[in-house]
Amino acid sequence: MEQALAGRDRLIVAIAGAPGSGKSTLSHMLADHLSEPTNDAKRAIVVPMDGFHFDDIVLREQGTIERKGAPYTFDTGGLRACLERLRENREPEIAVPVFDRDIEIARAGARLIPQTCKIVLVEGNYLLLDEPPWHDLQQIYDVTFMIRVPFDTLEARLVKRWIDKGLSRPAATNRARDNDLVNARRVIEASGHADIVVG
Repeated sequence: MEQALAGRDRLIVAIAGAPGSGKSTLSHMLADHLSEPTNDAKRAIVVPMDGFHFDDIVLREQGTIERKGAPYTFDTGGLRACLERLRENREPEIAVPVFDRDIEIARAGARLIPQTCKIVLVEGNYLLLDEPPWHDLQQIYDVTFMIRVPFDTLEARLVKRWIDKGLSRPAATNRARDNDLVNARRVIEASGHADIVVG
């Protein structure tokens, strides 16, 4: 990562993987690791793709609320515009949205990326999806990661995620299989090349 940063003002790193693969955990660990040598907590900052979820009101109007989390339930144009601003790095700071899982809503301007930030770690399911409009994002990234996790492990994690939110095991299993695992399979089968594969 440090070699890739050499001679650059800022590095844009994409960390992709299926839902439940551990993208958020890896991204934040990596941000801490990359910031530690300089004692600057904002040297590397995570920007989650989930902040660009369409609101539930929009999804209900579109009739897509049951598939929330599918590729077409995100503001891909907004994500691209944000990443381009982050890449250009011409502003003192850039506000990015963050998805609040507790209330299932994206909170606008929930994180600020200062101009001094050297490494932006973008994490999300579809960052390497080789389908329009997602594939257009790939020209923005400097380094790409793909996290690979066995499908049965993903299923166990996703079911547990819904149980932890208060669903019964049967309801959690149905929720995971009807939506999350459909999305996971798409990530696994339709993502393009990654510079680094983890797992």
